[in-house]
Amino acid sequence: MTLVTFIIPVRHQENSNDWSSLKDRLSQTVASIAGQTNSDWRAVIVANEGADLPDLPAQFSVARVTFPPNQLHDLDGADREKVYDAFRLDKGRRVLSGMLSARDTRFFMIVDDDDFVSANIVAFAATHPDANGWKIDKGYLWNEGGRLLLHHNDFANFCGTSLIVRSDLYHLPATFEDADIDFVKSMLGSHIRIGKALADAGNPLAALPFRGAIYRVGHSGAHSKSSNLISTYFLNMSVLRRPRELLRNLLRVRTLDRSLRNEFFGVRANG
Repeated sequence: MTLVTFIIPVRHQENSNDWSSLKDRLSQTVASIAGQTNSDWRAVIVANEGADLPDLPAQFSVARVTFPPNQLHDLDGADREKVYDAFRLDKGRRVLSGMLSARDTRFFMIVDDDDFVSANIVAFAATHPDANGWKIDKGYLWNEGGRLLLHHNDFANFCGTSLIVRSDLYHLPATFEDADIDFVKSMLGSHIRIGKALADAGNPLAALPFRGAIYRVGHSGAHSKSSNLISTYFLNMSVLRRPRELLRNLLRVRTLDRSLRNEFFGVRANG
């Protein structure tokens, strides 16, 4: 049994306005996962038939699916709840396909295809194999290509790359066809809902005791339409009118130094 399996769902290629850039970001996420200090892991990328993917290390596999494009993918739609619901269904069934292809694992971690994970996650899980799992409450925000990061201490409510869950707690169905649609949306397609669901069932997740992931923000391919760090946290007029908030934001800044590159950017940082 593998200790940790990372599941990386990738949108339908028709839902990307720049597949080349998506592929480049995915390759960086792959390098980040491959930098784990403990080798007891595997990773599954879930992508549609025909999707062009980067070269993958040995511990990666690909689960090919035939789901149609998400017709409500863009957040510019008039009914935002319908947009979110369609996104949860599309992501959830991709995650389910990946999990069913690798169910012989102790923990699952869902990773968005443009984020970064700490190299210490698998090593930490190895010392707590009977835990329910962990929420990444503390992480970083990073603008693509930037030299600064921002501490974020409510990370699990902000970024999808934030949960490590013991596999049996998902109660995966025997087959894809057996899956209930509400289960797919709430337990696999939403990083917000699963923590509460597990806690309500008596299986709360603990807080990961270190900053476990980096959320890449402000790039054109971000489905969340996340905004640039500088304009949001430092040059925003509402922040500039509140000096104490501006000071708090300044105190959250950290430079992307060699140590962080080695921890989060994986084998690329070591090359």
